Amino acid sequence: MGSRKVTDWQGKNVTVAGLGVSGVPAAKVLHGRGAKVTVVNDGDDARARAQAAELEALGITVRLGDGATLPEGTELIVTAPGWKPDKPLFAAAHEAGVPVWGDVELAWRLRGPDAAPWLCVTGTNGKTTTTQMLASILKAAGLRTAAVGNIGVSLLDAVLGEEQYDVLAVELSSYQLHWAPSLRAHSAVVLNLAPDHLDWHGSMEAYAKDKGRIYEGNRVACVYNVADKATEDLVREADVEEGCRAIGFTLGTPGPSQLGVVDGILVDRAFVENRQKNAQELAEVSDVNPPAPHNIANALAAAALARAFGVLPKAVRDGLRAFTPDAHRIAHVADVDGVAYVDDSKATNTHAAEASLAAYESIVWVAGGLAKGATFDELVAKSAKRLRGVVLIGADRALIHEALARHAPEVPVVDLDRTDTGAMLAAVREAKRLARPGDTVLLAPACASMDMFVNYNQRGDAFAEAVRELGADPH
Repeated sequence: MGSRKVTDWQGKNVTVAGLGVSGVPAAKVLHGRGAKVTVVNDGDDARARAQAAELEALGITVRLGDGATLPEGTELIVTAPGWKPDKPLFAAAHEAGVPVWGDVELAWRLRGPDAAPWLCVTGTNGKTTTTQMLASILKAAGLRTAAVGNIGVSLLDAVLGEEQYDVLAVELSSYQLHWAPSLRAHSAVVLNLAPDHLDWHGSMEAYAKDKGRIYEGNRVACVYNVADKATEDLVREADVEEGCRAIGFTLGTPGPSQLGVVDGILVDRAFVENRQKNAQELAEVSDVNPPAPHNIANALAAAALARAFGVLPKAVRDGLRAFTPDAHRIAHVADVDGVAYVDDSKATNTHAAEASLAAYESIVWVAGGLAKGATFDELVAKSAKRLRGVVLIGADRALIHEALARHAPEVPVVDLDRTDTGAMLAAVREAKRLARPGDTVLLAPACASMDMFVNYNQRGDAFAEAVRELGADPH
């Protein structure tokens, strides 16, 4: 099972861990290739039963309510990326010498001999935006491509579907990288590293190590963030192919082998003749939507990967101009009474919230939710001077309140002890009361949403709805 290609699946006993978005397609693909597939799943709810029925109709064995026991005779486990490495099933597999792959590893191994190369993107924040920008640039260059992976389009579907691609823009989470030992990208980037998902990885070191796997075996470029030394350290530690280059991106003036910004222009000093003396203009800062600092960094990272693949400067500019960000990423909702209301519900951790807060001068900050083990002192200390006021919602708001008391004691705080559906409207009303013309009311929660909402999309929608109600309110 160690080789890059496993062509003979006939009669192989494969256990698929978890139903979910990756488990069901993996089970179907393996079953279709003649493997004897058993799916194990912790949960036994209505959705799991419906998925199980669908698989059982094809002749696949499904065990609900027991994801801990290793089925007898298992030769390989293919796991959903979210399953923690310390689960009993994996301990049993390790004991029995059974390899564990994720859906990304499976897709990588199932690619045909003429498969499209992968340009891979990871990082704590900005992954999806950067991957979508990259796909937009590649399309502008006339290449057949798609944004796939952690972004919602299954890599298995992309690799095994009818569509022929020239190159794939692949977003990868730390979970997916953990379970993808043989992945080898054409070029890859780690955008940034900040504490996140530590409950899953167990430590910051383990989290960084999993992110760093994206650089292993890169052929052309390992792209890193000049402002985030940890990303450069990961490049240094990676075992890459001969001739692969380290390429930095920076919001400042770029040195040789870097992309950066000069006088409002994105420039390339990496993929040019005589990079000691020459720089190539790629696009203007105003071509980036929205032109907030962290988003310009995303654009530079996407440009670096595209340039590593040989894309011309004009396509970088055209691709960035054509790109529109997803909802709930620094989305301007409305101006009410001279105050801008901005929805960045996607800022589900402190690092993302810090980038969001850095984009505005005077802010009434709407924050709170599930902290996932995060601490808020650094975020508040860095952002304190920008805060006009703060409105706190959600289960772990006290943690933010305490950090505000320590680092921004003079900033007025409204602590809303509500988790009902009307809480967001109340929060927006309180924010309006604190704001002055020229301010920005910013929803950048720095927390996950599941304490009050289904997901960050629903939280952002509730905010936008509340702002619209405010605009319609004559008072």
